[in-house]
Amino acid sequence: MKKLRLLGITLFLLASSFWFSACSLYQKKPLEVTNFAMGTIISQKIYGAQAKAASEAVLRKIKKLEAKLTINAPGGEINQLNNNAGLKIVTLSKETISLLKKATQISKLSEGAFDITVGPLVKLWKIGSNDFRIPSKQAIATALKLVSYQDLQITGQTARLAEQGQLVDLGGIAKGYAGEVATTIFQEYQIKSAFVNLGGNVVAVGSKPDGKAWRIGIQNPRGPKGSYIGIVAVKNKSVVTSGDYERFFEKNGQRYHHLLDPHTGVPAKTGLLSVTIVANSPTVADALSTAVFILGLEKGWQLVTNYPELSPEAIFITTDKKIYVTSGLKKTFIFQDESGQYHYVEKR
Repeated sequence: MKKLRLLGITLFLLASSFWFSACSLYQKKPLEVTNFAMGTIISQKIYGAQAKAASEAVLRKIKKLEAKLTINAPGGEINQLNNNAGLKIVTLSKETISLLKKATQISKLSEGAFDITVGPLVKLWKIGSNDFRIPSKQAIATALKLVSYQDLQITGQTARLAEQGQLVDLGGIAKGYAGEVATTIFQEYQIKSAFVNLGGNVVAVGSKPDGKAWRIGIQNPRGPKGSYIGIVAVKNKSVVTSGDYERFFEKNGQRYHHLLDPHTGVPAKTGLLSVTIVANSPTVADALSTAVFILGLEKGWQLVTNYPELSPEAIFITTDKKIYVTSGLKKTFIFQDESGQYHYVEKR
């Protein structure tokens, strides 16, 4: 009887050992999921026992954000705000109000280089669509009169655009916010290692399961897709790049890209090919990448290094093929240019 009991205990321990080993192996193998939402491809690579449930929760939330925050959602909150521009105050959810406040804060810090009321200009140029065009100077001047983040008035849970025809476009910050929401959901599902790519907005949760940093390639702005000029190693960071190669068209030998300067009404020309922001907050990284690109190297460098919170870092690639990296990335950025066209420069 005692031998049978001992045998039963042994078998139980062996079964338990096998179960824990299976769980461990499962967690070392990531769940990889790709979907389409918010007008872009969203890829998730998640480690953990609840990876599937977490990925599904993230996608559900992103779909809700798409319906609420994008100008392509007719009944969404942003379109309610836009449709009532110059007419009446609109009551919005706490989530939307919070994001509008964050966008306004970055607009002030960047002196309007980032401006979510740029919608009339985006609508005018239509860059990224099949109906792109070069607007007349008169049309640009008319649209510019409607661009002013200061005309977005927020009081409590309400918001209002001051003038008819004004349009809020969250295209420069919404994907970053979606990445931030994803990190919160991962925490709820006890996910400690994950990698999410929202159309170039990368969120690295924790580290790789082996403790090593995630390695993210920085695109060569003038090379084929997938070619890099360097790699940045990060843990618990967001990495967002804005560049003139993402959405553009060319006419008469000139490139017209989607990063419109809210002050001039035309694609920004500040001597940059791309800017990569590395920050704790995906929302801040997304908005800052646009602002810094439009500001250019000198003013953009100043904005990043003097930002009052979250201590973002940046990688600048200039039109004369020089690469500048802020001090916080010098130990984690690896310059690796296979094309031999770029030069790493110590700015400070």
